[in-house]
Amino acid sequence: MMSSGSCCCATDTASPYAGAEAALDTHASPQQGGTMLQTPQQLSPGHVRKLGLTRKRDRRDLKEDENPEEKARRHKEFELKPLYKELLYTIAHQLGKASCPEVFTQAQLHRYIQEAFTMTDDEHSSLMERVQGTEPPVYCLMATIKEAKGILGKDVSGLSDPYCLLTIMVDEEQRPCKQTKAKPCKSVVKDAALDNTYQTDVKKQTLNPIWNQSFIMEFANMAGASFHLEMWDRDEEVSLTQKLEEIKTLNSLRRMIKDAKKEKGTDDFLGRISIKLQDLHCTEDHWYRLEPRTETYPDRGQCHLNLKFIHKERDGTLSAGRSAYINYCGILQQFVHAYISKQKSSSPWKGELCGEAQALLEQYATQNDLSPFLQDLGKWVAYSKLYQSLEVDSSVLLQQLTSIEYHWHQQELPHQQKQELGDSLHGFLQHGLCLVSKYRDIFLPTPSSTPKLHTLLRILVQICKTKAFQKLNPAQFELHEEVADAVRTGTEEWFSIKKGLHQPMTKELSEIVGALSRLISEVQEDIKHNKDVYNRVFVSAVQVDVFTVVYQRFDSLLAQEVRQTLCVMEGQMEQVLANRLFSVYLSLQTIHQDKAFLQKRGTLELTYFHELFREALPYWLQQAFSTTQERVKRAVQVDQLQPLQSGAVPIKHSSSAVDLVACVQPICQLWEQLCWPDPEEAFMLMVKLTEDVCKIVVNYCKLLKERVRVLTENSEYGSAINMLCVVVNDLEHLRSLLSRLPSQLNWAGLKERTQHVIGERQFHNTLPSQLQQAQDVLNKETRSALHTLGRRLNTDIETHVRSMATRKRLPSKSTEDSAAPLMRFLEKELEYMNENLVQENFNSLLTPLWNNSVQILLQEASQPQHQEGFMVYCQRLLYTLQCLEQCFHAEGNGLPLNTLHSSEYKTLKAHLSHNSLNSFQLMEKFFEKKITEQNVFSGEKYGAVTLLVSYRKSEQKLRVEVLNAVNLLPMDSNGFSDPFVQLCLEPSHVFPEAEPRSTQIKSCDLNPLFDEVFDFTVSVEQCRSPGACLMVTVLDHDTLRTDDFEGEAFLALKSIPGVPPKDSADGAGLQPDAPPAQIRLPLMHPKPNNDSILKLLECRKGEREAQALVKKRRLREKQSQENNQS
Repeated sequence: MMSSGSCCCATDTASPYAGAEAALDTHASPQQGGTMLQTPQQLSPGHVRKLGLTRKRDRRDLKEDENPEEKARRHKEFELKPLYKELLYTIAHQLGKASCPEVFTQAQLHRYIQEAFTMTDDEHSSLMERVQGTEPPVYCLMATIKEAKGILGKDVSGLSDPYCLLTIMVDEEQRPCKQTKAKPCKSVVKDAALDNTYQTDVKKQTLNPIWNQSFIMEFANMAGASFHLEMWDRDEEVSLTQKLEEIKTLNSLRRMIKDAKKEKGTDDFLGRISIKLQDLHCTEDHWYRLEPRTETYPDRGQCHLNLKFIHKERDGTLSAGRSAYINYCGILQQFVHAYISKQKSSSPWKGELCGEAQALLEQYATQNDLSPFLQDLGKWVAYSKLYQSLEVDSSVLLQQLTSIEYHWHQQELPHQQKQELGDSLHGFLQHGLCLVSKYRDIFLPTPSSTPKLHTLLRILVQICKTKAFQKLNPAQFELHEEVADAVRTGTEEWFSIKKGLHQPMTKELSEIVGALSRLISEVQEDIKHNKDVYNRVFVSAVQVDVFTVVYQRFDSLLAQEVRQTLCVMEGQMEQVLANRLFSVYLSLQTIHQDKAFLQKRGTLELTYFHELFREALPYWLQQAFSTTQERVKRAVQVDQLQPLQSGAVPIKHSSSAVDLVACVQPICQLWEQLCWPDPEEAFMLMVKLTEDVCKIVVNYCKLLKERVRVLTENSEYGSAINMLCVVVNDLEHLRSLLSRLPSQLNWAGLKERTQHVIGERQFHNTLPSQLQQAQDVLNKETRSALHTLGRRLNTDIETHVRSMATRKRLPSKSTEDSAAPLMRFLEKELEYMNENLVQENFNSLLTPLWNNSVQILLQEASQPQHQEGFMVYCQRLLYTLQCLEQCFHAEGNGLPLNTLHSSEYKTLKAHLSHNSLNSFQLMEKFFEKKITEQNVFSGEKYGAVTLLVSYRKSEQKLRVEVLNAVNLLPMDSNGFSDPFVQLCLEPSHVFPEAEPRSTQIKSCDLNPLFDEVFDFTVSVEQCRSPGACLMVTVLDHDTLRTDDFEGEAFLALKSIPGVPPKDSADGAGLQPDAPPAQIRLPLMHPKPNNDSILKLLECRKGEREAQALVKKRRLREKQSQENNQS
């Protein structure tokens, strides 16, 4: 905490008792018979305020130009020595024990005060003699009977009418009352008949009486003296009728009978308390148990007592008539000074005092009967003044304020102390506001300092909330407005000081701009501290948004300063000056962006500050473009077109590509830094920046081409290919830069801002077209470089593929061996390209290579099929295609499958797959295809046939029951047909022993009913063979010519009930045969010349089974109604 000298409104730091008037007596003497103490009357606030002003004038009248040594001597003589004598008197006549756990002898206390008051031995001896020659005080015990609880009910109603008798007795006074153990004394106080016996009021009909009565009892010596209290129930004569009315319970009846036995007018004993004075502390406040006379009713309740030793007729010459309160404040302040001066730590004082000081303060306050309110008031006055000159922890003051607020509602202060409290609270407020105005310098924005500011503000808030302040300072006082005014004033003073510190040394424009830049930087940092640190403190403590207050004041001050400075430069702008102004613009931009944190929005003077910098804007753009262009040129000149890094995480582009990204980044940052608010001007600014970036990119391409030409003039072929790969990678890296440009420059945000000024069409025709032109240049250069790389690879792939077609090599090599040379070549070349190209360029190279390879294979596979060994050759080509697919896909690291599986690839694979099969496999494929056609065929255009089929595994028999046929086509001239059904198991090579079966002929019937059963002996393996099916053919019988074709249907044998699936367990054969299933099959007609498999089989001239199937199917195609419709 800074000293009072640093604060213009710091109050007087002299001791609180200096120059004070003689104190009024704060306690009235007790009346005869032990009446309660009286309190002084309350004074008006106006009277209090006048007294305060008078006291302040008296302080200012003191001589301030007095010699320091003389002033110290006078202070010790007239201020310290009277207090010293008071303490010596207190030690000599101390009563009771102090509340601190440690007990101090008189010698220890004498040494302590001698050190605390810096008294010499001679001064101590002299003052000790004077104190010993004074009159001793009258020793008294002030007893306050507060309340009792849980006492016995002695009346018939179950309640009592309690009152207390109390006195102080010595041992000799108690002896006459002592009785034998058989009958102990019941009424020690009541029977003593002493003059100093006091009695409380009688509380009617209660078991929890409340008295709050105080009595002062004198005594000569504590030795052998005891405090006695007896509680009695007052009994009065009551009529028999009234007693009968009070009887409500059995206990009430017993009390009435007991009451009738005792003597009339005799009070009932409720309990007693006896305490030796030597066992008491100087102040006691406890609940005491009421002791019984006998053990009949041991639990007799409790009584709450406050016992305090005080002095009467204390020698008034010790401190020249000063009040005890003034002396208490002086003693306290001197003890605090002594304690702080002995501490070696630099941490603030937190209210601690040594044991001797605490004991002496407690003894002095108790002996002079200073109330807790006056003690806390004295502490507040002393601590608040120490706070202005010493390092005092704020929590100490906060604690005292809380105590004062509590006591304010409990006790009335004398008018002089009221005035002192009012002056102290008001003075501390002024001092606190002065500290608040200088909070930047006093409370640094650190974790150790800001809590101190928070506590100070809490103290100011607590002062304004206290009833004492509101009553003693009737004028309206709005703390949050006062704090805001103090912050504004302090901000203006701080800005003025900083402005003076940063005054330019000369009148040169660059020097003026530099001074302005440094000033704004200081303001920017201060705003940041207020936003991040101080605002939380002020808002939580006094609900003042200090950030808003400071920001609005700086807004006005900075706007005025910037306008004045830029007006001087009007018409004199140049590049060097513009560069210096850029830092000023950035600082103002940062400050202006902080307006988002303002709680109260209003018109700010810095809102359109960018308009002041229009003259410098073109210089900033040109500086950014020329600097970037030059850096890119230097980067290409030193580039050796080698990958930056190899290994686990390779970087495959060269150094110039990285440098280019770093060079272009400042242009993007310039857009963010400018954050130009005018939408139309911002759009034009974006067009200019995008144009500059595109120019830099296109120029980089030109520089890179020239660089690769120079480096590859005399280099080897491998080295040239490697450089070409690096160039392609550089171009790809550059393309990714351009693709990120719209997001980096936030085109979307600009489009939203300019939608009411720039049309959407104009926006898209400007910015994206600029970017697209630059990307077209990059794509063209990339394609050219990749074409150069892929040209040799395509030629070598074609050579390897054609080598597999040499007929003389077919018998000598297996399929794997024939494809091995091509795969080794591709593996080597693609591994090299993968190592030297980035993934995007490698994929771009793979796509044309793959398409070219598929095209070569397709050309080879399309040769005439009657050549010898064509099936083996197709098998090789199919294997090669599969190997190429795995190579180019590379387990997901190469081309994706959707790119690989092009239409040409699918055609080629289907063609090679069919041509690679033998005749039996082709026949199986043919019937699988027919089964599929049957399953998807819908409608009964040619009619339908119904079968009941099942397979008996136990007998290995397939049972087919032909039930009927419906909706057959009329094939005869009479409009009917003579149908019959022919059943045949296909393929024939799978069922060589199964003969075709036919039903009987049904004449002139289009919906014939057959009901004929046929059994075929076939194994499970045959039923599960590929393409195994039941071919059902419906024919129209003709006697003189070939039977007409009605339609055909195909039923897969593996779908017939009873045929187990291939993955079934062996134990499935033990299960019973499945019941037959009724199946309705629509009849189909084949499409002529539409089956590629038949075409392949037709070429197999030397294979009998194949030719038989082809002949049969060609006949069906001729008979097909589909042929007539086509």
